[in-house]
Amino acid sequence: METLQATFFLFVFVPLVNPAPPLQQESLYEYDTDVSMGSLTQQDYEMQSKDIRKDGTNVSLDTSLILQSDDSQLDVPPTKDTNLPTCLLCVCLSGSVYCEEIDIEAVPPLPKETAYLYARFNKIKRIAASDFADITTLRRIDFSGNRIEEIEDGAFSKLLLLEELSLAENRLVKLPVLPPKLTSLNANQNRIKSRGIKANAFKKLTNLAYLYLGHNALESVPLNLPESLRILHLQYNNITSITDDTFCKSNNTRYIRTRMDEIRMEGNPIVLAKHVNAFSCLRMLPVGTYY
Repeated sequence: METLQATFFLFVFVPLVNPAPPLQQESLYEYDTDVSMGSLTQQDYEMQSKDIRKDGTNVSLDTSLILQSDDSQLDVPPTKDTNLPTCLLCVCLSGSVYCEEIDIEAVPPLPKETAYLYARFNKIKRIAASDFADITTLRRIDFSGNRIEEIEDGAFSKLLLLEELSLAENRLVKLPVLPPKLTSLNANQNRIKSRGIKANAFKKLTNLAYLYLGHNALESVPLNLPESLRILHLQYNNITSITDDTFCKSNNTRYIRTRMDEIRMEGNPIVLAKHVNAFSCLRMLPVGTYY
């Protein structure tokens, strides 16, 4: 019997070209155009600053990490305090600029389409008229927690769309000229005295609804408060007197201030019970000391 020997051949196929690696999924970031700084994580800042050297040179940043809506913002001129462009120093999100807690001492140059500026908790001492000369699209500005002592005349005069302005926790002794469409002004915790507010400062602000002047050095309630006013905070000032025309109209006993919802006057040396006629047009009595 013949023995059959089978020979087996093992064929090994070796590909000539290595296969391409799988595509890496990119991270997607979704931001609201009007969000508070608290919603931005520290990781966002770290990703933006990985390739930025301390001396401000040789900036190499992946464009996918630059949070801005318009490539033209890359050409923003350098700020007054650093060699970095504003949108690398701050965070730019399609119309909003966040420059919070970065120790800037002046307002940085802004993209022309900026609508919302948040520059809280810095070291800004002065606001110049040139800071907003070409930024006519601004609707909200927040300078809370700086060291502002002076606001140059006309600094806000061209901001015809500005609705909300916060100057709280600064060192102001007087208020600047305010833009006409303002709905909210927060100047709490400054050093403002009554002589630092012009007699007609609020008269033409027919949209002003919220006025916060608490923790200042006012000796009297500001004059010519607009009919649009809903909330007025004057707590912890040095107000010692009030007249029948401060809130009401002494020559019109039927006049009612229908929109006023809240007046805070606690912490002032005035005894409100001595000025009952001053509140006859109000739907609610002011909060404060009555005896």
